[in-house]
Amino acid sequence: MKEWQGIDISKHNKVYDFAQVAQSVDVVILRAGGNFGGFYKDSRFEEYYNGCRMHNIPVGCYYDAGKEFIGSEKGFAYAQHFLQLMSGKQFEYPVYLDIEVTPRQYKKHITDAAVVFCRELENRGYFAGIYASDISGFKELLSIERVAPFCKWVARYGKKPAYVRNYDAWQYTSKGSCPGISGNVDRDIFYKNYPKIIKGGHFNGY
Repeated sequence: MKEWQGIDISKHNKVYDFAQVAQSVDVVILRAGGNFGGFYKDSRFEEYYNGCRMHNIPVGCYYDAGKEFIGSEKGFAYAQHFLQLMSGKQFEYPVYLDIEVTPRQYKKHITDAAVVFCRELENRGYFAGIYASDISGFKELLSIERVAPFCKWVARYGKKPAYVRNYDAWQYTSKGSCPGISGNVDRDIFYKNYPKIIKGGHFNGY
């Protein structure tokens, strides 16, 4: 199986040389923004997007749903914010909903929000996916059957995901490294040729 090596970064990562990054990875997934006590845009999103573009690095992005991502109304509202952040940009990799910290007792309502969020992105021409950890995310916060239509980027460190059987990307460490970036960086493996799929299907601004 062919693999594509990637990283995911946000303002917490200090990128000092995108030319080195371009020689080291096949894809960069950027944090666009999210909601954590209010809507926000990642302060490095524009800079890092432009850096990737300048050095021809294929990109995707993700939206940090935060703690209050509960219910269909939140799903729709958060999707509108994500769409604003992505406006005018193109992405060769999926655009992901990041679910990590919502209270697990609201599993049904978190799933409601996730389905509405991803469907709204799809209705607007985006290739939507979900990022979460194997157990504390996909198992404990989401109904896996209901999110089956969306591509999955699964975090599990030390060994491959076991609960999520069908996934297209694996985040395997948060303590990786990448030339051109200071300090630890999340490392990912992608298992599909997403640039071909997304450009061919005219998703994500193509």
